[in-house]
Amino acid sequence: MTPAYNVLFLCTRNSGRSIMAEAILQKLGGGKFNVYSAGSEPADEPMPEVLEKLRALGHDVSALRSKSWNEFSGPDAPHMDFVIALCDTLDGQVCPDFGHKAITGAWPLPDPAKFTGSAAERSTLLNELYASLTRRLGIFISLPFASLDRMAARARLDDIGAGPVGVGARER
Repeated sequence: MTPAYNVLFLCTRNSGRSIMAEAILQKLGGGKFNVYSAGSEPADEPMPEVLEKLRALGHDVSALRSKSWNEFSGPDAPHMDFVIALCDTLDGQVCPDFGHKAITGAWPLPDPAKFTGSAAERSTLLNELYASLTRRLGIFISLPFASLDRMAARARLDDIGAGPVGVGARER
């Protein structure tokens, strides 16, 4: 039996994108992944709109919380196999450097805290963000991890992140 891979999603506030990714991979991963999320400057709590969207889509949100990436960098922290940064680097956000401990990837996505407009418009943008993450994570879980070396795995992660997003073009 293959042990589960540890995956850490990073973004600045750990209140939207990374929380959503954690919940989605937890559900899609089928026990093949231990999933975590964290931020460099964590919020006090996840965005209520994000939690409500996840609940409405059938995710268990009871264990989701905003936390510092420092929880995953100490000697007692679980070894991470993959660290995926979700920060919108084009918008000046900076994700922490996790070093060479894990295979890293960058999937820049817009920050849902910056979505503006009516409640319906923000909800539509959250739906698009959810769909984008679900698509990317579906590709991620289908990767042939056992046959990829470190460089190929990193290239695949970045390729997944470079694909069409669908979110942001309508961001206001």
